[in-house]
Amino acid sequence: MAAQFFSSLADNALLVVAIALLIELHAPAYLTPMLKFVFVLFYVILAPFVGAFADSIPKGRVMFISNGIKIIGCGLLFFAVDQYFALAAYAIVGLGAAAYSPAKYGILTELLPAEKLVIANGWIEGLTVASIVLGTVLGGLLITPAISDALLTFDFPFINTGIDTAMEASIFVVAVVYSLAVIFNLYIPDTGIDHRILKKNPFFLIHEFSHCVKLLWTDKLGQISLAVTTLFWGAGATLQFIVLKWAEVALDYSLSKAAMLQGVVAIGIGIGAVMAAKLVSLRQSVKVIPLGIAAGFVVLSLIPVTDLWLAVILLVLIGGLAGFFVVPMNALLQHRGYILMGAGHSIAVQNFNENIGILIMLLIYAALVVFEVHIYIIIMLFGLCLSLCMILIRRWHLLNQSKEDSLHLIGTKERVHAK
Repeated sequence: MAAQFFSSLADNALLVVAIALLIELHAPAYLTPMLKFVFVLFYVILAPFVGAFADSIPKGRVMFISNGIKIIGCGLLFFAVDQYFALAAYAIVGLGAAAYSPAKYGILTELLPAEKLVIANGWIEGLTVASIVLGTVLGGLLITPAISDALLTFDFPFINTGIDTAMEASIFVVAVVYSLAVIFNLYIPDTGIDHRILKKNPFFLIHEFSHCVKLLWTDKLGQISLAVTTLFWGAGATLQFIVLKWAEVALDYSLSKAAMLQGVVAIGIGIGAVMAAKLVSLRQSVKVIPLGIAAGFVVLSLIPVTDLWLAVILLVLIGGLAGFFVVPMNALLQHRGYILMGAGHSIAVQNFNENIGILIMLLIYAALVVFEVHIYIIIMLFGLCLSLCMILIRRWHLLNQSKEDSLHLIGTKERVHAK
């Protein structure tokens, strides 16, 4: 949990710092969401391989290697002289994150029985949310002129650090946080699971991965939970940038202040995650889908808001609804995936689908920015699409249930007739 907290803390702080770096490099507005796009790109490209990698060696070691890659990407941002180099460096951080993700969730299914997964996910999501809150706050503080200038006043005797600008000082602090995560990775115990993989051929891995994708999408519960989490993470990634732009227009906030509001949404997610861990069992997980429908309509209520405290309440509510319905669905997806194909492969399939959702929604958002669509219209489209998609997913689940009930009834009648 500590390793996950510090790694996620650095991820979220670095996003804010990277956005500030693009602004400093005079990058066009549509490149801002492209930061998240290049970050998740490796999740999709490497999806057939990272699951096998996570299952091939102890997951603590996987997390150690992955955080090392993140530090390399973070270090490359020091040398970003133009916007495209900055995007490429940030993509390296995404490479580390893609390798990290199957291990950080997959280790839960190795350590715990199925009935503890919702509680474990609640703890992990709660700490992740805390890291999002503190990470966005940290990122916002690091790009504040007073803080960044103060960092430059620190001097190490007899050591030339090469840190000469406020932006470089901010990046260095984030790299230190990543280093803390690396230290905790060293103390994650081996779970004793056999980590030998049968095949290392990349073509076999691609074939096996495509089979796993098909397996999860054809499972009646797996397909519903996968659809929900795919939609949630795509919407969540887009909402990060929508909140930044909305705060600028509605509240006249700078980037450093607007970043704090991202943390407010995360507080709501944490509250929802903790409540879900206490109140929702794995068996009841699909019953929370209507909360996703409600979340889309609450997003619409942001449009007329110009008061900070009302905005905070609504953002916490949006996060709370999201956290309450995504944690049980995430646990259900992990459980079904673990039964069908194993922890690492299951998380890789989940990441593949969820990050395709993120890429698609970020591309749509970037296109709307290019065409200069007003942020209020974007919020309206976003909220309505979120609610509509959740309504369709709920109907899909009810249809699955009705088919299963019909098959069960037919089987019962056949047994009675046979007797």
